[in-house]
Amino acid sequence: MRFTRISKAVAIGATAALALSACAANTGGTSNSSSAGSEGAGNGGEVRVVEVNAFSSFNSNTAKGNVDINSKIAYATGTAGSHFNYIDNNLKIVKNDKFGKYEVLSEDPLKVKYTINEGVNWSDGEPMNADDMVFAWAIMSGHFNDAKTNDAGEVTSGTNYFDYAGTTDGLGLTDVPEIGDDNRSVTLTYSKPYADWEISFDVLTPAHVAAKKAGMSTEELTKLLTTLPKGDPANPVKPNADLQKVAKFWNTGYDTKSMPTDKSLYVSGGPFIVDKIVPNQSMTLVRNEEFTGGPIPKVDSIVVRYIGEAPAQVQALKNGEVDIIAPQASADTLEQLDALGDQVVVEKGDQLSYDHLDLNYSGVFKDPKVREAFMKTVPRQQIVDTIIKKLNPEAKPLDSQLFVPANDGYEESAKNNGSANYQDADIAGAKKLLDGKTPTVRLMYNKDNPNRSDSYSLIAASAKKAGFKVVDGGLGASEWGSALGTGTYDATIFGWISSGVGVSGVPQIFGSGSSSNFNKFSSKEADALMDELIVTTDKAKQTELQVKIDKLIWDSYYGLPLFQSVGVDAYSSDIEGVKYMPNQTGVWWNFWEWNLKK
Repeated sequence: MRFTRISKAVAIGATAALALSACAANTGGTSNSSSAGSEGAGNGGEVRVVEVNAFSSFNSNTAKGNVDINSKIAYATGTAGSHFNYIDNNLKIVKNDKFGKYEVLSEDPLKVKYTINEGVNWSDGEPMNADDMVFAWAIMSGHFNDAKTNDAGEVTSGTNYFDYAGTTDGLGLTDVPEIGDDNRSVTLTYSKPYADWEISFDVLTPAHVAAKKAGMSTEELTKLLTTLPKGDPANPVKPNADLQKVAKFWNTGYDTKSMPTDKSLYVSGGPFIVDKIVPNQSMTLVRNEEFTGGPIPKVDSIVVRYIGEAPAQVQALKNGEVDIIAPQASADTLEQLDALGDQVVVEKGDQLSYDHLDLNYSGVFKDPKVREAFMKTVPRQQIVDTIIKKLNPEAKPLDSQLFVPANDGYEESAKNNGSANYQDADIAGAKKLLDGKTPTVRLMYNKDNPNRSDSYSLIAASAKKAGFKVVDGGLGASEWGSALGTGTYDATIFGWISSGVGVSGVPQIFGSGSSSNFNKFSSKEADALMDELIVTTDKAKQTELQVKIDKLIWDSYYGLPLFQSVGVDAYSSDIEGVKYMPNQTGVWWNFWEWNLKK
């Protein structure tokens, strides 16, 4: 559940999930093609696409802003990290030589040079260059952080500057970038090998905007980031005031549900730029005329409409009000789509995502026996039978936090991690653990997602049989994402969705102190294994380490994976170029190929 092209997790709501790289298949290789479509071959016009959740931030890389809709808009506007390469629907890494290039200068130590092509600009005309890459490095490396955390992952001293949703473990292995090529290149040197190096560094939001908001020039910001000492948690110092100003803006300054009057907040580095927002209803993207850094879209504009309920999406498609939908998968939805006949094209497939129940390691669930008791009440098989089996008759409860069934390692991990103890509800076992207690549990979920609502109802009814008092903490599609990690609930149902490439999503979600570790799971043993995982390039060894981590998560009574999600895309037969994608970008992965038939 949290999406960007970077190796990090993304939250999705009504179809909700965060992007979890740990669920990844292997990369399978690298392509050098920068676009599958021919330039200038489109017919222009407007494509209308539906999203479930409402837009809430122009920065999808913060823990709060990293939800699916924000990440997809950032993908189209080039502020999420999709410049040097992207992932295609075969889960291959595709290089984008129209933007720039990256090259491995040395393997021992790992040294990678990134160069942006001359003439590549932001939508306001400012050049995209090394200043932007140094700024992105500062955010994604955590280089200046000196915060120390306790066993629960809580900060006890020092400072964490940027609220970055991804893990800083990988780029944290690098020192200050070396700038070259007339300020168009940076070279990163890693102290250890890094498994996900190819998908973990890119340009994010513009450095010149952040600098101006903090009252400095871009040159002054870059100088600050290349001269300020590295943070040392063993010896925390007084926070740097200038860096705090920059971080404060980056962390919160982009959050909005309406069109800003300040144009600098939606400066684009991608093919499209935001032109209009109707809060909680729609967004309009138009072509960025400054864009030269990648394939040129075939359409002139994209209108994004927010429609939470699947029947309403199907009706809008039937009425010709929208062109592309990816509704909540259900038997009813497929029946409704089939009834439209040749008017639409329908594609279905497994997603690299899964629904899960997470329990907070505080409050009522601070006691591991209470966590274990609640887990025993969850009717996982009934949830699968009720929600998923109509779509996939072979579906079973998902028995891993890190793998889906298609992954190497799934069967081994499921056999050994303890998931066999939670196939069906065990009310007697839960009562025994509670020993007469009747804990109150506030369960948060996206109430506009029918699958989540059904899961909540089944879990709540079962838990009450064991003595739990379950409080309905359901929130709307535009609210649930910002509530994650706030401590306003005891348990939550949502989803993670993977890029399909890399392993960095594991420490992002399960690492102590990570901003995407919403329930505050913390294990020194798991942290050590995750530290080893990100510097391991051998695929078999990566699987072996993840199997060990998966067991530690289950042993800690973290919560439960429920089921792997099924994806459904449907689009008008008047549209071409739409191709099914199982990862977090969904239909957006090749938006530049969308085309209106003549």
